[in-house]
Amino acid sequence: MASSSDISVRICVQEIIKYDLEMKALIQDIRECRGPHGVLMKLNAAVKEKSKHLRQRIQDMEQMAKEQDKETDKNIIMAETESHRKQMLSNQTAWRKANLACKLAIDNLEKDELLHGGDSSVRQRKATKESLAETSSDITESLMSISRMMAQQVNQSEETIGTLVTSSRSVLETNEEFKAMTATIHLGRKLILKYNRRELTDKLLIFLALALFFATVLYILKKRLFPFI
Repeated sequence: MASSSDISVRICVQEIIKYDLEMKALIQDIRECRGPHGVLMKLNAAVKEKSKHLRQRIQDMEQMAKEQDKETDKNIIMAETESHRKQMLSNQTAWRKANLACKLAIDNLEKDELLHGGDSSVRQRKATKESLAETSSDITESLMSISRMMAQQVNQSEETIGTLVTSSRSVLETNEEFKAMTATIHLGRKLILKYNRRELTDKLLIFLALALFFATVLYILKKRLFPFI
């Protein structure tokens, strides 16, 4: 049965994928948008909201990775988190390009309108440029925030690598100690076997000596007590 931690990670991944797809769809709508200004503003607001939720869920997933008991599970989730973070950065770049494409399309429409004159066209173009400038500022701020997050992640990755190197060194040292202990155990076993063989040899020699002694005693007694036999 899957643990509650595994279920939470899966739910988080599903939500990240959902927000990513919704954000891509909105960016495509912006790319195809030809105005008016209000439609573009609504689309950018929606993208901004989805980006906020996506960033939060990625941070939640990163926190879940840090709370894993097994180092292997932690590394797997951190790697997947990094992949989603890169995808989010790619979405931010696509969002900015889509706004630039939309701006170009709106500018072309305004040029056509200028051919027919009218102050309303000039005011609309000014409002559109102001809106696009504001949107560009928001996107730049989001990109800077992501860059800071990426830098923080790099620092955390360096710390993790340092920890892994230290752990590997400790494992190697422990392995060398085990090898030394194994050699000592083998040497001790050989000495014990050698001692056992020597003890058996000593017992046999003592037995033979005793047998020879008693045989000699019996021979002497026989000669003295029964000299004619």
